[in-house]
Parts: sequence; C-alpha cells; structure tokens
Amino acid sequence: MLTTISKIFGYNNYTNWNILSNKFHTSYIKLLQQHWRMKKGLTENPNAFGPLTNMADYSYKDGRPTPLCTNQKRRMLKQQEYAKRIHKLVKEIDYAVERDIKLQEMKAQKQQRILDSKLKPKGDLLLKTKKPTT
Repeated sequence: MLTTISKIFGYNNYTNWNILSNKFHTSYIKLLQQHWRMKKGLTENPNAFGPLTNMADYSYKDGRPTPLCTNQKRRMLKQQEYAKRIHKLVKEIDYAVERDIKLQEMKAQKQQRILDSKLKPKGDLLLKTKKPTT
C-alpha cells in the first residue's frame, strides 16, 4: 500500500507516517509532484490565474456589463494598490536620480569657481596682460 501511495503522491522523507498508519489523512496537495507546471511556466496553483478566475461567470445578450464577483473585485483592488505603490516608488527613484545629477553639477560648478578664483595673475604679469587704452 505504501508503494502505491508513494507512486501516486510522490511522498518523501517528510511524510507524516502517523497519518498513514492511523488511516486518517488530510489533503496531499503539497506532496503532489507538479514540477511539470514549473517547467512549462505555469503557476503552482491553477486556480490563481486564468480565464476562469479573471473573466465574468456569465454575460448578458444585450451587452450590459456583469457585476464583479467578490474575488474579482478583491484582485482588482489589490492590483490597483500595487500599481499605486509602483508609481510612487518610480517617482521617488526619478527624484533621487535628478537630485544626484543636480548635486554633481553644483559640485562641479563650485570646483570651477574655486579654480577660477585661485589662478589670477598678479603684479608684473597683470600689467603685461593688460593692453594700453590709448
């Protein structure tokens, strides 16, 4: 019997043997081998996403919109919250990048002002560079 269970459910060393010996069990969902779903790029839970969960259960012939189901509305609100948060975080990143660019420009301008103020000709060099006004 254990070999049949192991072939069907693919149990491993983490299986609770007490459940098997007392013939009382709960769901073996976590023990099902669903590696093929991951290989094909599907979600682990097929009920989490797809046309059965995302689309309306029915439609009217005259084209009226159908009311949203409870889970559809919840998912929609959750996605809106995600979009708001992403938008906020992108704004913060854009602000930080612009601020960094401005700070670098200000630093370069300050260094240029310092260099311009340091290198001034004095004395005889100043008189030689000036042209006579007459």
